[in-house]
Order: sequence, then C-alpha cells, then structure tokens
Amino acid sequence: MGDLARELGVGKSAIYHHVPGKEALLAAALDEALDGLTEVLDRATGDSAYERLRAAVRDSVRVLVDHLPAVTLLLRVRGNSPVEQAALRRRREIDDRLAALVAAAVAEGSLRADLPPDVVSRLLFGMVNSLVEWYRPGGPVDGDVLAATITTLAFDGLARGGPAQAS
Repeated sequence: MGDLARELGVGKSAIYHHVPGKEALLAAALDEALDGLTEVLDRATGDSAYERLRAAVRDSVRVLVDHLPAVTLLLRVRGNSPVEQAALRRRREIDDRLAALVAAAVAEGSLRADLPPDVVSRLLFGMVNSLVEWYRPGGPVDGDVLAATITTLAFDGLARGGPAQAS
C-alpha cells in the first residue's frame, strides 16, 4: 500500500479512505478480469457452438487487451488467500464453460472429434493467456488485429490456402 500511495502521490490514509485494505484491491482487480471473461461467454452469440467458440476466443483477447493488468494478476493467482481461492473457483467455472463449448462444437461436427475437448480448450486459452507475457498496449500490435489473428490461427491454421494436407 505504501508503494501505491507513493505512486499516486498521496498518503496511505487516503487510499484506506476508499478501500478497506489490500485484499479489497485484489478482489476488485480479480473481479474486473473475471467479470469481463464471464461476460464474453454470456454474450457469445452465433447459430452454432463453433461460432460462439470463435467469438469467445476473439472477445477473450479483447478483454485481455483492455484489462491487461487485471488479467495478468488473475493469471498469477495461486490460491494463497480466500480472495484468491474464490477467484480460482470462478476461473475454473469459466474454464468448464469453455470446455463445454468446445465439446458442443465437436458434437455438432464443427471441430474434429479425435482431440479431447478439455485439452483443446486449455490449449486455445493458453495461447490467449500467453499474451500477458509480451503484449503491450500502445505497442506495434493493435488489439483488434491481435484478436483477429489469434482467432484465425486457432480456427483456420497456418497452412496457405487452407488446412494442411497430409503427406
């Protein structure tokens, strides 16, 4: 709290006037990230599970870009306090919803059935989550371009002219 007060140019008491303590700040930041990701799933629209999954991937990138500090914090949480444990529970619920969406896309025949949906979900969102390691707002990569690139890469692949042919 002392570091935060120095950065803001105020005394610690000014911060405590607005928040009861560090845990409240942590909870607010984690809620910011989790609320954004939950909203992505709630508003993912489309006629098929595949379209909803594509929208969820694309919009998850946008949440990360728009809320980078909060998402970065969420990805660093290890369950060391009740606030962190609650955040991890919410994150698992989001992960379960994403895995169910992948499974629904497999069931409708839109995604290949030879890969475990829970692993596909973890890999997709592991790619999205890895952005916290290198993406910087105001840097050379625009957030909308990044969202479109990841979505295209994940669902359409890298092969020129479409899916790679087996040799």
